[in-house]
Amino acid sequence: MTGSPDRPPRGPAFVSFGARLLSSSGFRALFAEGMALVEETAAYLDGDGRSEAKALSRPVAMAYATESMRLTTRLMQVASWLLIQRAVNEGEMTPGQANAEKAKVKLTTFRAPVSPETFEELPEALRGLMARAERLNQRVLLLERQLAEGAADPPGRNPIESQRELISTAFSRGFG
Repeated sequence: MTGSPDRPPRGPAFVSFGARLLSSSGFRALFAEGMALVEETAAYLDGDGRSEAKALSRPVAMAYATESMRLTTRLMQVASWLLIQRAVNEGEMTPGQANAEKAKVKLTTFRAPVSPETFEELPEALRGLMARAERLNQRVLLLERQLAEGAADPPGRNPIESQRELISTAFSRGFG
């Protein structure tokens, strides 16, 4: 593109895949999925999960308590991140304000649960919620990484190559 005397020429416009996704129907679906998982988990832990925990042996009941706290913490962090992004999308928060708030959110990578033997003794519903929360967490971590890398891309860098690297990284790690 050539510039006018009043305006210097501009280089190719960089479109961040992560930023674009966050303002799409894909984000709205991710948001709905995340909030539904929070509600489903809360209902389980307050209802059937409470009953199931009472029937567990003492060591497995301790593992249940530990894993349910980890699950709740992870989901609250993911929900906080999703709410911040929705606030930006709806114009309730600037990207700068969102970055300041996101600094308070501690998204973490997967940490192995209790021993595999004890894990298998946990109620199936809890294990399923844990797996779904981990997959959701990984998707949010990927989006956050894309946003951070997109913001850090130098103007001369090929944006398509940057996105290819992100996709390659995502598929090489897997999503559980």
